[in-house]
Amino acid sequence: MDERRSRAFWPLAILFSAFVLFLYGPTLTVLILSFQGPDGGLTFPMNGVSTHWFGVLWQGLGVVDVWAAFGRSLRLGLVVTVLTVVISVLAGLAFRRRFRGATLLFYTAIASLILPSIAVSLGIALQFRIFDDFVKAYGLGGTSFQSAMGLFTSALGAHLTWTLPFGMLVMFAVFNRFDPAYEEAARDLGATPWQTFRHVVLPIIAPYLVGVALFGFTLSWDEIARTSQAIGGPNTLPLELQGLTTTVTTPAIYALGTLTTAVSFLVIALTLGTGLTLRARRMRGASDAGKGTL
Repeated sequence: MDERRSRAFWPLAILFSAFVLFLYGPTLTVLILSFQGPDGGLTFPMNGVSTHWFGVLWQGLGVVDVWAAFGRSLRLGLVVTVLTVVISVLAGLAFRRRFRGATLLFYTAIASLILPSIAVSLGIALQFRIFDDFVKAYGLGGTSFQSAMGLFTSALGAHLTWTLPFGMLVMFAVFNRFDPAYEEAARDLGATPWQTFRHVVLPIIAPYLVGVALFGFTLSWDEIARTSQAIGGPNTLPLELQGLTTTVTTPAIYALGTLTTAVSFLVIALTLGTGLTLRARRMRGASDAGKGTL
């Protein structure tokens, strides 16, 4: 406790503070400018303080239906989250045992983290356009068929190429450290494989699943590059926000940025709260079991 700080402490602390300010300064600036008065502009100094531009945002921003885009992003993010968690858990369970082609499959699964996002999105878009041409050529879609490109087809695939590698890497690390003795004890007590997974494995890995879900939603919520070429007609909120930066010249664009940031922080807070609750419940259960054996 009495050890004195080295001479390098304060320069490094200042450097770290400047780095944090560089990262979050733009977000803080958008947050502040979104509370401009009715006559406010897009830069400092602020002209009054109010929530006027949030009201303008609530009424809509001209030809752009912001709330429809908000709903599309939310629905897509939730579906991506569920699929990311489920597929990551299944992949983690599968890779606990060696099988032929495991190494090739692993590198193929995480290759999309290395490939340029625009190349991945263009490839997905090309696949679905070829499928469209095939359907139209053979009349398989009938007169009502328009395009296979959409929110839960090509856009969903593009988002999964971004979220799944992160989720899988987390679950690989979790199961690599998982003690199989818990499963062996459950099987010795007569538990079936499903009961072992449900009552033993799942409660242990639950906090990590919350982290995978957080990765899935937040990465999908603000994804632009992979979505831009693969979504088809309707846009997600990040794409609408990108388009509005060239058309909207009022602080309403900052109000929209503040709203999207608030949703991200809300998801992070709910995820951390859920993870801490699950951890506390597991620790309490372990404590009660220990008392019962005494």
